[in-house]
Amino acid sequence: MLLVKTRIGPSKINGIGLFANQFILKNTLTWKFMPGFDLEVTKGDLKKLPQYARDQFLHYCYLDKKTDNYVMCFDDARFMNHSDMPTIEDGEPYGYDGDIAIQNIFEGEELTYNYKKEDADYVRKFRII
Repeated sequence: MLLVKTRIGPSKINGIGLFANQFILKNTLTWKFMPGFDLEVTKGDLKKLPQYARDQFLHYCYLDKKTDNYVMCFDDARFMNHSDMPTIEDGEPYGYDGDIAIQNIFEGEELTYNYKKEDADYVRKFRII
């Protein structure tokens, strides 16, 4: 669940992106998994879905490296694009339970995440084979 004000809009990175709708101070908790709002799905349960539903789910979710389960954000966090120089990252190494801003983020700036570091499914998403 997003914990900061955001909006979606056209992205120079890829399609639709997630943008700050407020100033976000470095080290601010920006997102946290919220059971009952966000969804965690095992690989076995995902395989039970019809192919078209599975494809749609895989497009917007990420594969958590810690749990090996897929996570679907049910707010606009699912529109966060990849960057090798992200603005957001996992806050656990810093003592946070969720994702944090790793720099000051100004209103209108795109929020990005390093899929290679945090999403175990980035190879499929980037079509690396």
